[in-house]
Amino acid sequence: MTFTRAIGVACNKVILLIVRGLALSRIHPNVLTFLGLVINIVAAWMLAIGQFRWGGAVVIGAGLFDMVDGRVARETNRVTRFGGFFDSVLDRYSDLGLLMGLLVWYGSINRPFYVVLTALAMTGCVMVSYTRARAENSIPQCKVGFMERPERVVLMIIGLLFDRKAPVLWVIAVLANVTVVHRMVFTWQEAKRLEEAQLRPAGTTRAAGK
Repeated sequence: MTFTRAIGVACNKVILLIVRGLALSRIHPNVLTFLGLVINIVAAWMLAIGQFRWGGAVVIGAGLFDMVDGRVARETNRVTRFGGFFDSVLDRYSDLGLLMGLLVWYGSINRPFYVVLTALAMTGCVMVSYTRARAENSIPQCKVGFMERPERVVLMIIGLLFDRKAPVLWVIAVLANVTVVHRMVFTWQEAKRLEEAQLRPAGTTRAAGK
């Protein structure tokens, strides 16, 4: 077993113990999701006043709730359609809250360029989620692209803990919007393929299968 694999197994065991403890406590998974949002709001406030390393540490704590709420729901047989919807909505508020904290900070120190850069990153974060949700009303699945929420959270934590906020914002702003374009192209291709399949005469399909 490799060193990284051993770390992964150990972390998974710790998370499993936390999940079982929370399951025994009978706390509702939606409460865990809400607590994750509250902790992210605390982190956003820390970013707004320039406490970046502390903010990064708090984001790590909030990430724990993101990891366990779904597992607790499965462990306690409380998986619901609304739970998935609720989790997704509060994740968007958490993402935007952290970036809003950076907006306040950059505005307070009169850095208009970084205000715009943060706004571009915010737009990309929202649109990555929106394009997938909207695309899947037209095609079965749209998971293409790289910059989804786990990647963004990890990048934010790295940027805050190691004081590399600007490079991280550049990466999120660029790759998130590239992901949006990728999903638009993918959805266009898939929608076109599905429409052509529906318009193809039934006889042509049977002949092709012979």
